[in-house]
Amino acid sequence: MASMTQHANTIQALPFLPYGRQVIGEDDIAAVVAALRSAWLTTGPRVNEFEQAVADFCGVRHGVAVSSGTAALHAAMAAIGIGPGDEVIVPAMTFAATANAVVYQGGTPVFADVEADTLLLDPNSVKEQISARTKAIVAVDYAGQPCDYKALRAIADRNGLRLVADACHSLGAESDGKKVGTLADCTVFSFHPVKHITTGEGGMVVTEDAVLAASMWRFRNHGIATDHRQREAIGTWQYEMVELGYNYRITDFQSALGMSQLLKLPAFIERRRRIAGQYSEAFSGSPAIRPLAIRPETVSAWHLYVVQLAGGIFREKAFRQLRERGIGVNVHYLPVHLHPFYQERFGLRPGLCPVAEAAYEVILSLPIWPGMDDDQVARVVREMSALCDNRL
Repeated sequence: MASMTQHANTIQALPFLPYGRQVIGEDDIAAVVAALRSAWLTTGPRVNEFEQAVADFCGVRHGVAVSSGTAALHAAMAAIGIGPGDEVIVPAMTFAATANAVVYQGGTPVFADVEADTLLLDPNSVKEQISARTKAIVAVDYAGQPCDYKALRAIADRNGLRLVADACHSLGAESDGKKVGTLADCTVFSFHPVKHITTGEGGMVVTEDAVLAASMWRFRNHGIATDHRQREAIGTWQYEMVELGYNYRITDFQSALGMSQLLKLPAFIERRRRIAGQYSEAFSGSPAIRPLAIRPETVSAWHLYVVQLAGGIFREKAFRQLRERGIGVNVHYLPVHLHPFYQERFGLRPGLCPVAEAAYEVILSLPIWPGMDDDQVARVVREMSALCDNRL
């Protein structure tokens, strides 16, 4: 009894390990302070510098920074011309924002299923969902692994569709030797604190297409053709709103943080890969813990480390017990078509995407972020092993 009490006290004394979180250094803080002390807090030079730095990292010409990853998705949908009557194919296994951005524009999201071993958008399911109203495909790089863009590009080109990459999980990933950012017509990133780099809240769209980029630049600034700094530079007060837009601007001090974080991105991703490797080695051969498969042609950015539970382990009980022990597991995601809004608005019901629905019942996301040390990784492995031994 004493040993059990001692073990419980030890668990309580250990820090809670979230599934993800930011890593902020003194250099990041100094960059933000410098921006706060500058003449520009928003629409200033740091925004453009950040846009160009991310575009250069990805190997494309244009970047458009906005206030969130959701705003970036919305800007992309507007730029490719989604409107009432249009259908956009999206995966069921994603965060709701992927589909919401289609709805914001008056379009209809059409849900395709995912592959059972990767939970990535299934090209065969995409083919089945194409109709005369389909205008675009949004591929989600679930957990940080790029989708099968070769297959998706072939489908898009054959049907005259736009291809958008929701790469909010995959900044820094690669497929067939090409960086994420170069695999679709436009690519969306998020800079939320749990992502690979953070600006607090923030997002960006990168593209090779100058017309799409110009449209998104206007869209984030009320649809106005110039911003304050441009008008200041030419000495005019005049501006024209040429289309309907939103205030989706990002600030200079957020961009300063993003620039500082971007310098660390390779090291952050390398640490994520090491953690993922430790998990994969520990769970190799386990009948109860099945990590997602990694396609041989991809290099994942490991935003999430997702496992599927088997062998009599019930996800709800596992979730509760692990969090009681300070392991901040999470679940990503409830398939979007099962959310009440989508069921009520579009009449969707269970059974639409059976692979995603079955996966939802057994998936867990384990802690993975660059600030984790090896002892913390080992702690997660120990608790997962204990979970298997107990067969909850």
